[in-house]
Amino acid sequence: MSLREWELVGAPNARDLGGLVAVDGRRVRAGRLLRTPALGRLTDEDLPVLGKLAPACVVDLRDASEMSVAPPDRLVGEPTVVHLPVHDPAHPVFTYVSAVLLGHDLEAYDQLAEQGTPAAMAAIYRWFVTGESARAGFGGAVRLAAQPGNLPLLFHCSAGKDRTGWLAVVLLTALGVDDAAIRDDYLCNNELTASLREVLLEAMVSRHPTLDPETVRPVLEVRAEYLDAAYDEVRRVHGSFDAYLRDGLGVTDELREALRDNLLE
Repeated sequence: MSLREWELVGAPNARDLGGLVAVDGRRVRAGRLLRTPALGRLTDEDLPVLGKLAPACVVDLRDASEMSVAPPDRLVGEPTVVHLPVHDPAHPVFTYVSAVLLGHDLEAYDQLAEQGTPAAMAAIYRWFVTGESARAGFGGAVRLAAQPGNLPLLFHCSAGKDRTGWLAVVLLTALGVDDAAIRDDYLCNNELTASLREVLLEAMVSRHPTLDPETVRPVLEVRAEYLDAAYDEVRRVHGSFDAYLRDGLGVTDELREALRDNLLE
């Protein structure tokens, strides 16, 4: 199944990164790199679709604290499941996002609003570049993607937009995909999740009438300024994305070649 031939009702922003033009005009192979949110909300109708996608390896970027309150991923077959938690206790926003997505009634809406401001989200994206667990998780995922036995590789966090989004940026940049195409894939999350986002905001306001939905909206969206904060941090710390891949994530030239051999047509 190719790029637009499938969808998952319980994971509206799930998509195949195949078809994007990479280095030397080669394209990312369809059905090899799949980005999704957590799979615990898949419907029964989604399972045959996931079965046809047939992921060999599932990379879960969530922390154990997020997984413990979420329904377990609904998987088909027996893919290898690898946990590479990208989590920083100093940025607990993902815990709040997970709770919101799962419909939990939070008493800590003030903290959610505080942690989910655009400035706080930009700080998290800068941490993606420098944080120890972030570098370990994203670097580990790239190494998995370079091994043919792990393909198709499906990767997700909770909402499938921030950690998953940055990992997609890392993988696609390593493959030589154009920056504009990478940005388009990152930003299309908002369109794909528009209906879900409004339902969540409506439900939150109905439970907490004094809540201003605009204070929470930044944490439910992706924004160009978040991505730019990570790119700025890459340049500040490493000078270039190539240096970040090499020195920050341990992606050697040999590993990059293996990645391209396995994932490009």
